[in-house]
Amino acid sequence: MHVIYRLGILMLSCFSIASCKSDGKSSSSNVEATSKELLASKGEPNIIYILADDLGYGDLSVTGQKKFTTPNIDKLAAEGMLFTQHYSGSTVCAPSRSALMTGMHTGHTVVRGNYEVQPEGQYPIPEETYTIAEFLKKAGYATGAFGKWGLGYPGSEGDPNFQGFDTFYGFNCQRIGHNYYPYHLWSNQDSIVLPGNSGQNRGDYAPSLIHDKTLQFIEDNKDRPFFAYVPTIIPHAELVVPEEIHKQYSGKFEPETPYIGVDSGPNYKVGGYGSQAEPHAAFVGMVRLLDQHVGDIVKKVEELGIADNTIIIFTSDNGPHKEGGADPDYFNSNGPFKGYKRDLYEGGIRVPMAIKWPNVIKAGSKTAHISAFWDVFPTVIDLLGGEKIDDVDGVSFLPTLLGEQEKQEEHKYLYWEFHELGGRQAVRMGDWKGVKYNVFRNPDARIELYDLSKDIGELHNVAEDYPEIVAELEKILEEARTPSEVFTFGKS
Repeated sequence: MHVIYRLGILMLSCFSIASCKSDGKSSSSNVEATSKELLASKGEPNIIYILADDLGYGDLSVTGQKKFTTPNIDKLAAEGMLFTQHYSGSTVCAPSRSALMTGMHTGHTVVRGNYEVQPEGQYPIPEETYTIAEFLKKAGYATGAFGKWGLGYPGSEGDPNFQGFDTFYGFNCQRIGHNYYPYHLWSNQDSIVLPGNSGQNRGDYAPSLIHDKTLQFIEDNKDRPFFAYVPTIIPHAELVVPEEIHKQYSGKFEPETPYIGVDSGPNYKVGGYGSQAEPHAAFVGMVRLLDQHVGDIVKKVEELGIADNTIIIFTSDNGPHKEGGADPDYFNSNGPFKGYKRDLYEGGIRVPMAIKWPNVIKAGSKTAHISAFWDVFPTVIDLLGGEKIDDVDGVSFLPTLLGEQEKQEEHKYLYWEFHELGGRQAVRMGDWKGVKYNVFRNPDARIELYDLSKDIGELHNVAEDYPEIVAELEKILEEARTPSEVFTFGKS
């Protein structure tokens, strides 16, 4: 696959017809000319994509969190656009990231499940896979990834350095990424030992180290277009935050149920979740720290004078987890939705997404456009005037960002499959949501059917009332995927 670039010749329409001054005589061609001038003046925009780890839809105050606030993320949404019907690539880490990187849903993308490779890493994206980072690098962007990778063990063909990223710093392995005081992190091809974390020491908090590298990358590349992919490990797995942050929340989120985890032995700091006496307080501290990191990134681009030409995206890789002492019910982390991480109900896959691009995206706007991780790659291609790639599942949501909903292509359907817990499938078609569990044991079982326009909590299965809709969704479940020799599923 190759992209023919037309950078600088962006055939895009006005970002907000309502915001364009008009004397009642302006033609559509004048509107388009104004848009072209605006976007051409900005050049190729920097792109910062911040991906939280297992942050639920309800874990932000802008989406309903009541027990604590996330002011910087809220501000990002207030100064940009909030997507209320956005979906993750999967309900667990690796396939969700694979969908993002490739523009394909889990019926087509290469990595369709979590697949461990010992001693460190996961099943690799093949060399021939075309990623969003490779596209942007070819377009002249500096590309950096900072956080958790999970798409290829160190040195493999799926290593981030071999999938389009000039710079990588963080956790290659998502299992080791369970731990916040690891023995080492990766800097490109070098394993960087963290002396402060030797033995049972907790001196080097990994998210803080990674955050510093993120800010440095932005500063180093301020004079050229850059793509900063920031897949933080917060707030997944072990619940721990530096003591000076934890003490701010200690005793404020009672009742606490202490979690007894792994504090020594072979799994210590290499996947096992550490003990935590106050899981609620730790979780709040972690999300608040994540919020501060978002604020630091926004402040950095403003200080560098590049904010107007920088798109900042914030979202999460799947729904809230219940591991390591996490208590999503206490915080109502899945908001109005049913399900958690590893579910294909809305709570497992619907995630918040906020996007800010000053003077292009209308501040304070919201959209109910139905979108998913696999739309990000086509959107970036559209943004840069590249030719559409045929073998992706996503559709560009650039028209929505530009305030031109009438030009927005809609999905015929969204599809997910999950290869654990007996096998699970889901499809969304308009307001209809079909879910099928225990696929391995009973692939011919009827799906559950929900009308999300009336039943956002997926409480009332109406499959018996709409056999024709069930039949249509069953057909999609059969046809939406291609077989995989590695990630076998159902009848294939």
